[in-house]
Amino acid sequence: METLYHQTNKQIHEVQTHMGRLEKADAQSVHLVENEIQARIDQIFSSLERLEILTSKEPPNRRQNAKLRVDQLKYDCQHLQTALKNFQHRRYTREQQDREREELLQRTFTTNGAQKKILDVANMLGMSNTVMRLIEKRAFQDKFIMIGGMVVTCIIMVLAVKYLT
Repeated sequence: METLYHQTNKQIHEVQTHMGRLEKADAQSVHLVENEIQARIDQIFSSLERLEILTSKEPPNRRQNAKLRVDQLKYDCQHLQTALKNFQHRRYTREQQDREREELLQRTFTTNGAQKKILDVANMLGMSNTVMRLIEKRAFQDKFIMIGGMVVTCIIMVLAVKYLT
């Protein structure tokens, strides 16, 4: 069990150094390095399964310590797996952003149709402003007509009450 434990621990440290190499890898070799790291992680997981079986066969006084050491290796390996997935996700996102940026740079923008639409909207708004001014003027005049009508109605009511009662 001890030799398998030390081999597995050594493999984990090798994967950690490969993770550093992964950050510096160029675009062509990054897939190869990722595949190599994933293969090593899978190999470590199979070693960990064998170590768990061997842990259960240890003498009772050493079993707890051996289980803790195997659990620590398992945690380290899961951490490496998560770090690899995070790196792959960041790389995929970066590649997608680069593709979108290139698509935007390749796209040609035409202003002829847009310029005509903008002029049409501006002409329509110009007409709207004139109509709005006329409506405001009419509303102002209507207010005076309403106030005058109310005053005349009040006068007629006062005169009707005064002379008819």
